[in-house]
Amino acid sequence: MTSAPRPTTDLSAADARRIALRAQGFLGAPDRRGGVRGVLRHLGAVQLDTISVLARSHELIPYARLGAVPRKTVEDAYWTAAPIGAPPAQPHAFEYWSHAACILPVEEWPHFAFRRRAYRSRPHWNHDLPDGTYDQVIKQLQTEGPLTSTELGGAKRTSEWWDWSGAKVAVERALMYGEVVCVERRGWKRVYDLAERAIPQSLLHDELDDTECLRRLVNLAGVSLGVGTRADIADYHRLKGEQVDAVIADSGLVPVTVEGWGKPAWADPAALETPVRGRHRTTLLSPFDSLIWERARTERIFGFTHRLEAYVPKPKRIYGYFAMPVLAGGRLVGRVDPAREGRTLVAKQVTLDGVKAVPSVAQALVEAASWVDCTDVRVERVDAPELRAPLARELVRLLA
Repeated sequence: MTSAPRPTTDLSAADARRIALRAQGFLGAPDRRGGVRGVLRHLGAVQLDTISVLARSHELIPYARLGAVPRKTVEDAYWTAAPIGAPPAQPHAFEYWSHAACILPVEEWPHFAFRRRAYRSRPHWNHDLPDGTYDQVIKQLQTEGPLTSTELGGAKRTSEWWDWSGAKVAVERALMYGEVVCVERRGWKRVYDLAERAIPQSLLHDELDDTECLRRLVNLAGVSLGVGTRADIADYHRLKGEQVDAVIADSGLVPVTVEGWGKPAWADPAALETPVRGRHRTTLLSPFDSLIWERARTERIFGFTHRLEAYVPKPKRIYGYFAMPVLAGGRLVGRVDPAREGRTLVAKQVTLDGVKAVPSVAQALVEAASWVDCTDVRVERVDAPELRAPLARELVRLLA
């Protein structure tokens, strides 16, 4: 790790927390004019995941910041399909590997050239590619237009999730290389198209060298985080620490110290120029929300241990399958593991940070229930039994 310049600003832990909340869209009035696309541009990446409890994670991200945006509006904002018979519409987003599989603003296509080059030059594959299959998939897309893996010949050879067909292996490899792009999801299936057809010509190039790509992504991460350590910034787009070191001095971020962090930090200078004021959001957070992507950062800023337990064996789970942190007053005040039964939102397990968290958790539950067209909320388990009755009373009051 390279030595950092002398910090120009000292931040309290509370200042850093507020800066991070504002940078992520949870403090202050949201820019509703930009809508879901504005949230995407502001965050720089929205993570995708197959799990759907209340809704899929990429729907929960704008909901947490903007409130009850209709789910169809969210999908339409990400994936712009061209009307039949019309010229292709310019996409607003594309899907690629960033923090994980993410929706990214289409204008960032050139800045992932470094990753496309890395995939082409140092491929590590778990699936064999039959001879001729790659060229056949490209030819099929050229002649037939955008297609799902099923339409290309099938996603899997058997029912096992890892047993990809040759066509699926080929098109995913082409996606990583940048020859193919996903600019739409259809019934949760990726719709693949040739990048030369789907990406605007002004953006369709790999001309930027690795340094310029990394400088841009480090800056984007710093702006989206507000303030972060080297590890925080690297994790945002899954860069290596040495990649961050190589460009951070020229990234536009400025060094700062943060009370209690114990490590050098960098901040978006624009975030330091104006005091952080405004109203805090009260909401359930997707476990895949970029506010809480990095576990060490979440513990450092909020004193809150966050872990997705969906892949933990059921007997070993502590908070539940899809425990969603509850944000209120700029703090994480509890968790809810939700489910849906008809038009009832079921809180299978609720964890509260004391009695003061009861009104906020109840509000977050009722608002989420309304968003997904549920008319009732049922609580099955509260980790602190003495808080069950106060939570039930507050829910009754809000639902009345």
